[in-house]
Amino acid sequence: MNIVKFTACAVLALGVASTAAAQEKVMVGEPSWPGARIMSRIIGQVIETRLGGEVGYAPGANAVIFASMDGGRGDIDVHPDVWLPNHASFVAEYVEDKGTVGLSTGSYAGKTGFCTPTYMVEKHGIASIFDLATPMAQPLFDSDGDGMGEIWVGASGWASTNVHKVKVRDYGIETFLEPTTEDEAVFYARLKDAIENEEGVVFYCYSPHYVHALYDVTMIEEPAHDPAQYTMIQPDEDADWFNKSSITTGDVVKTVTVAYSTSLEERNPAAAAFLGAIEMDADALSQLTYQVVVEGQDMDATVADWLEANAETVDGWLGLN
Repeated sequence: MNIVKFTACAVLALGVASTAAAQEKVMVGEPSWPGARIMSRIIGQVIETRLGGEVGYAPGANAVIFASMDGGRGDIDVHPDVWLPNHASFVAEYVEDKGTVGLSTGSYAGKTGFCTPTYMVEKHGIASIFDLATPMAQPLFDSDGDGMGEIWVGASGWASTNVHKVKVRDYGIETFLEPTTEDEAVFYARLKDAIENEEGVVFYCYSPHYVHALYDVTMIEEPAHDPAQYTMIQPDEDADWFNKSSITTGDVVKTVTVAYSTSLEERNPAAAAFLGAIEMDADALSQLTYQVVVEGQDMDATVADWLEANAETVDGWLGLN
């Protein structure tokens, strides 16, 4: 009788161990921009509430997250918001060459460029990228009185920041406006003050993003995207990336997707299948960022409410409809 009991317990223990192995903890990367942070929580909550898995969150820059996914050790398993072609060098290395990272089949469209408050367009005629490369623009965007204007090109560690540093140089803007790279939260505090006082400010912007709902801003016109005039080399590709890059044309409309370590296909097959199928809506993500960042709603609670209200969408990600 004791032997029978022991055998039954052993079988149960083996079953639990097997289930645990198939549901290894998933570490979701958390880049600094709001849309990525919200996407990380959407992914994490689906894994926890719908797949019964365990999730952790790990802040990190793009290079760190991709290198961790490549390692496949579970340090970081997911990049929730990969922008292409901004992150093309990472995709080429880890997805196409090594095969250690996979991309979701679903995606949403993203747009990038420079924005300025609409009053700068109406009062001063700042509508084109070439309006920034003029002596007139220099005092309009000089917030600290040092004789040079400023243009925020993004936060350090963003691939897009490197792109827009090159643009500022190649459009001839840096002669009149100095590129700055402070953290997004720091810049947006300054943006709030500038707009309240109707001061000149120009900055890197993208969509989906809450800024378009928060303020009346206009995206500055650039020449239509021309691949022949758009050569971007990222620092991880070449130490001399800045000198070897050249951009005199607008960005292509971006494809934004989710990346995940292919090691999850063995470590947590259910999570890997979900991550391969997730497809977010750009307008829904913009609304969520507005609720969290502007209205100050709790991010986890806001995401939970959205997932409950959009259960059918989540079912689709999980292959249930």
